[in-house]
Amino acid sequence: MKLYLNDLGLLCAAGSSNAEIINNLLSGDRSGLTATDEFGLGGIVVGRIDAPLPEIDERYSLYDCRNNRLLLAALSRISNTVDAMMARFGADRVGVVLGTSTSGVRNTEHALAYQAVNGTLPEAFHYKQQQMSAGADFLASYVGITGPAYTISTACSSSGKAFASARRLINLGLCDAVIVGGADSLCALTINGFASLESLSTGLCKPFGLHRDGINIGEAASLFVLSTEPGPVELQGIGASSDAYHFSAPDPSGKSVVKAMQSALADAGKTPDKIDYLNLHGTATVLNDAMESKAVHALFGAQLAVSSSKGITGHTLGAAAALELGFCWLLLNSDDDKGLLIPNINGDETDNGLSPLNLVQKAGQLGRRIHTCQSNSFAFGGNNISIVIARA
Repeated sequence: MKLYLNDLGLLCAAGSSNAEIINNLLSGDRSGLTATDEFGLGGIVVGRIDAPLPEIDERYSLYDCRNNRLLLAALSRISNTVDAMMARFGADRVGVVLGTSTSGVRNTEHALAYQAVNGTLPEAFHYKQQQMSAGADFLASYVGITGPAYTISTACSSSGKAFASARRLINLGLCDAVIVGGADSLCALTINGFASLESLSTGLCKPFGLHRDGINIGEAASLFVLSTEPGPVELQGIGASSDAYHFSAPDPSGKSVVKAMQSALADAGKTPDKIDYLNLHGTATVLNDAMESKAVHALFGAQLAVSSSKGITGHTLGAAAALELGFCWLLLNSDDDKGLLIPNINGDETDNGLSPLNLVQKAGQLGRRIHTCQSNSFAFGGNNISIVIARA
């Protein structure tokens, strides 16, 4: 059964509309990465969404948090397609599967700060705002969906795993269409957590750069409509692996990552030479980039056009897989006959000690229309996913 990605709504540090985002990505615009003192660490760089977000109606006040406002904004971009799917299949045949790593925990941080001063939690605070399942529950309630609705949380592969789960719902005959994607918003919990792991960059992150020293955390929302109805992009292959090498460090051999990429290609019925562009996980940490360059070189060699978009958006954690698959979707939907590609922006020298890769430079292009893309996302515990999508 062929499945299609019919529509896409995105927000991230690179913009709040599909057109704005793809333009900023292709130009390598890093202006969405800015320094902040908000989280008590003094001038760290984050990828923040500055666009106004829709307010959540009082009927859904239990769900009112930034994470769900991001989701609501992304939903507004695909509402016509969602409405058409609801009318076509019925509310019980449409599902919601999301990925997140922190949900609305920022609301809890504010609530606990309020409690420390006032002795009680704010009246508007509800635990539902930070529950991992809150986003899927909220979207299902808001749209009127009565099919399966749930959230997956596997750290930075969360929203990628959501695609595997959404596809399974359709293949098992439980749904005909699924709203699938993810969202993560900036919060002190993750920023201070990564700081304690010594994984935050001291400035702008440098994916695959010689002087890379860590990540810039970003926020994002990315929602697709996945269905059996023909659409512009086909979901062709998904490959997952888990090596449990270490709680937070990747297996330096890259064997498990190779397995995930190979599985995605096999699932898509493709050989490595059929991929036009690979969006790398590319966190700009010393260990991840070394491991990923080794794994990608082992499978694809040094010819395939590759880049990490995190030098433009920051690392959006649980939303990253869906966000970066969204970037691939935008490339595949382009009418550009030159095949302009997303550059690997790092403001640094390339680390020649890494396994050689064909990192896309500014104004880099395929020389023809892009037909097939692959995207990688890796998480703590060696929880890896790779997805292949193609122009339908």
